[in-house]
Amino acid sequence: MEHDCGTESKYIQDRLEGQIEWYDKKSLHHQKNYRVMKILIIILAPSIPILSVLTKLNSIWITLSIALAGGIITMLEGFLSLGKHQENYIEYRRICETLKHEKYQYYTKTGVYSEGDIFKLLVERTESIISQENINWANMQNKAKGEEKHD
Repeated sequence: MEHDCGTESKYIQDRLEGQIEWYDKKSLHHQKNYRVMKILIIILAPSIPILSVLTKLNSIWITLSIALAGGIITMLEGFLSLGKHQENYIEYRRICETLKHEKYQYYTKTGVYSEGDIFKLLVERTESIISQENINWANMQNKAKGEEKHD
């Protein structure tokens, strides 16, 4: 079956490239959030035992610093858990790289794209990858709502 080259290039540019860009940006966003929060936790956590040695000085500032460090660590861990930053950046990176893989195989006519209606196959496989991610996201949201109801 013949395809209009304009349709193919439009799909690849608007849909495939658009999704690759979106997943790339989202992956980088979640990776940055995850790393910043983890770095803060790594810096703050050892400060608690160090500061606790100084509590013999009976300084209200040292006591407040210990409490503040512990509170910030707890909040950061909560933000990491709620935002699922590590899981999201890994999953979004996986999807981004999978879509790139499909694109490069299509352009080089290799793998599953070596014969047949390769544009149709590209569309089907791309939409399947995106659809599966949307289903996974919806399932995760439903699971989270179910856990909230049991709390």
